[in-house]
Amino acid sequence: MRRTMTKAGALRGWRLAALLLAPLAAQAAQAADPAMGLTPCRLKGVEHEAQCGRVKRPLDPAQPQAAQIEVHYAVLPALARRKAADPVFFFAGGPGQSAIDLAGPLSKRYARFSNRHDLVFVDQRGTGRSAPLKCADDDERAPQRPLAAALDEAQVLQRLQACRVALQQLPHGDLRQYTTTIAMADIDAVREALGVAQIDAIGASYGTRAVLEYLRQFPQRVRRAVIDGVAPPDMALPAAFSTDNQAALDAVFSGCEADAVCRSKHPALRAQWQQLLTMQTREVSVQHPLTGQLERITLTRSMLLGAVRTPLYSPVLASGLPAAIHEAAEGRYGPLLGLSTALGGIGGIASGMHFSVVCAEDLPRLEASADAPGGDFGDSFAKVYRQVCADWPRGTPPAAFYTVPATPAPVLVLSGSADPVTPPRHGARVAQALGAKARHVIVPNTGHGVLQLACLRDAVLRFVDAATETEALAVDTTCASGIPRPPAFVPIQPVVAEGAK
Repeated sequence: MRRTMTKAGALRGWRLAALLLAPLAAQAAQAADPAMGLTPCRLKGVEHEAQCGRVKRPLDPAQPQAAQIEVHYAVLPALARRKAADPVFFFAGGPGQSAIDLAGPLSKRYARFSNRHDLVFVDQRGTGRSAPLKCADDDERAPQRPLAAALDEAQVLQRLQACRVALQQLPHGDLRQYTTTIAMADIDAVREALGVAQIDAIGASYGTRAVLEYLRQFPQRVRRAVIDGVAPPDMALPAAFSTDNQAALDAVFSGCEADAVCRSKHPALRAQWQQLLTMQTREVSVQHPLTGQLERITLTRSMLLGAVRTPLYSPVLASGLPAAIHEAAEGRYGPLLGLSTALGGIGGIASGMHFSVVCAEDLPRLEASADAPGGDFGDSFAKVYRQVCADWPRGTPPAAFYTVPATPAPVLVLSGSADPVTPPRHGARVAQALGAKARHVIVPNTGHGVLQLACLRDAVLRFVDAATETEALAVDTTCASGIPRPPAFVPIQPVVAEGAK
């Protein structure tokens, strides 16, 4: 439900990381097929038996009798006999992650919720088991492919073009039908199939956009909502990526300059970084961070930008950037490439769904974006999305999609002060638009996804279970107020015995 990433240069950006109004209104409450009820199932990483189901939905809401898809969902039943009436729905990130695939880790993180609440995971259309739109590079083994193929922007773009052509041949291959607006009508069909009046919605990263759209379309169906790392509907992602990544990288440099140890170890850190960026494209020998194989690659500026972007998601990883940039400036690129893969794989991202959403919702607003390009990142993200989206079929979001109306339900808005993709500026704007029933909490020195902090998950549980809205909005979150910035990583130096040669 969190980040999405792993690719070369600017292409690494879209992976990090992991929208017809009148027709939708008539289809939003379409119930499940009676023959498609819940059945026992097992989910990876979940110890107890789950209940799985699916609802049939029109691929194109404007043609309800035409092609159909199945939207799959899983329920982890509450343990208590007298459970709460409001299940907790998890909205996955990306866009492109499967919520069902995240049931294992999320059910453990939110184990206290399962005492009284059913936990519900819906694979949004285009992801997981719901009319998936996956490409060859989405395979879990893709990160192990040779670096020359994985990092070469031209090759990646060619594979994406081939994937688009292949996806369009599928029975569910009308790529215009995977917008957030259409998908949230599917979510409400799941709610109705479960026979519940209201849900508690939790979303992170792109999942926050999904929650906001569900709340806009079905405001009376939400009892409480939590959005972590806010990606507003009117955010032109490629432009915002450049602005926010630059701010996070500049904060790493400033943090090093303010720290005596880091400053003494890396007195020319900014200059070294600029030197790396201005160097000509060059061939270098590097060890593959995952396979350990020594490879020759052509290193480019976009690869360097992609390599620093990944560790910015986590302040602990970002603390290693000063040392890694210093090593790279000395011709040793292993540490920097190692940090770029430290967050693991791409989390089951369906690239076809990712681009179907972003090309429809974000690209049309790119030229009018007020976000200034970052000095180093420039238009690198926008360039990639323009190339991919040039031939990608696009849905048409309704104008209302880009609005955030005042909420009738309490909403807890969470932001990490060091988040490189959804920093507090986005959360603050959304909280203001949501109105008096929204509360914005900024967690210091924390990156993308503050719900990784156990004490905040406890606060979210109290927020959801509070008897009144006033009590919910007053929930205590001070447990996360004193998080320090991790000091810059200093490599351990080997001790040479006196007299040794």
